[in-house]
Amino acid sequence: MSKLINKISKRMENVKPDAILSFGASIADVDGLIPLTIGEPDFNTPDHIKEAAIQAINDNQSHYTDSRGVVELREAAVKFLADKYDLHYDADEEFLATVGVTEAVFLTFAAILDPGDGIIIPSPAFSPYFNSAAFFGANPIEVDTSKDGFILTPYRLEEAIKQHPETKAVIINTPNNPTGVSYTSEQLKKLAEVIEKYDIFCISDEIYSELNYEHEHESIAKFIRDQTIVYNGLSKSHAMTGWRIGLVYGPADIINVIKSIHEYNVSSLTDNAQFAAAEALKNGQNDGPEMKKVYEKRRALLRQGLAESGIESANPSGAFYIFAKIPDKFGDDDFAFCTRLAKEAKVGTMPGSAFGKSGKGYFRLSYATSEDNLNEAIKRIAKFVEDN
Repeated sequence: MSKLINKISKRMENVKPDAILSFGASIADVDGLIPLTIGEPDFNTPDHIKEAAIQAINDNQSHYTDSRGVVELREAAVKFLADKYDLHYDADEEFLATVGVTEAVFLTFAAILDPGDGIIIPSPAFSPYFNSAAFFGANPIEVDTSKDGFILTPYRLEEAIKQHPETKAVIINTPNNPTGVSYTSEQLKKLAEVIEKYDIFCISDEIYSELNYEHEHESIAKFIRDQTIVYNGLSKSHAMTGWRIGLVYGPADIINVIKSIHEYNVSSLTDNAQFAAAEALKNGQNDGPEMKKVYEKRRALLRQGLAESGIESANPSGAFYIFAKIPDKFGDDDFAFCTRLAKEAKVGTMPGSAFGKSGKGYFRLSYATSEDNLNEAIKRIAKFVEDN
């Protein structure tokens, strides 16, 4: 151990290793494991996007760029949101390209949160929300949604704000990771009324917007545009996780602050990857919907298989996850359950409490994998439940 370890920044005392990555690593060496752990499409990036990247390289697009993103990407990004979701932003002032949405979360929290500020996180939720808030000394206010169909209700939102007057922001993730639940337009409208009343930020993470199954995707920014920072990206919709492209939209003055931190942090995104992203947004509007057709089939297959094993789950109306209840006979220690499932049944899943306290007793399964894998995983889970 380094003799300087005690001199590490005190803020790191509030930051824990990412539970999702840590658990995935802990079971990665199980021989014959079928991994339903990772939130990553099993599709390849579409050829027309790869070809655009190759062309950009051949055109010597290998330089620093505008920190907001190259013009081609900025214009394509705002047109994409306008065409798809009727959300309109200025490409020069109200948009920023980031290194994935994970960087967007970190930058936004850096821009708006002071030590002691509160940020409401409907739980279960994507784990970096909690750790990024803690890093900046803010208070992650976890609101349990498990008794409300994994939807944040206006009542619970307002109660949380009243109980925590230090609240400065709330996160809405729709469709949601890990539950797969998505918000309707009416649900968002009612939440917007509460947010507007209390003059707080709304961070709307819409990275799974192209994977909505039950209804058209809606953004809360339609109702409270001036208070909302919108995240989107290409990782899920265009199978581009490794390209690291996040799209951030919001009021110009807020985006400018986030941009300043982005410049200190990474300067700009990889040049040629931005041209690939522009191609995805301009000519790949049907890429996501084509993948969605496959995911819908897999969703039905996995959910039916779990139900036949006596495992209950929330109805996932978006994304590519099922958030399932651990059968009562196994207790509610989800880390222990998922460890046993990995080592004994050789099926990798994620413990629910990796996504917050209200995920205790649940486990997340990703169906971003082949039907063959899903069918085999279903058989193994069924046998595990029956034999124990």
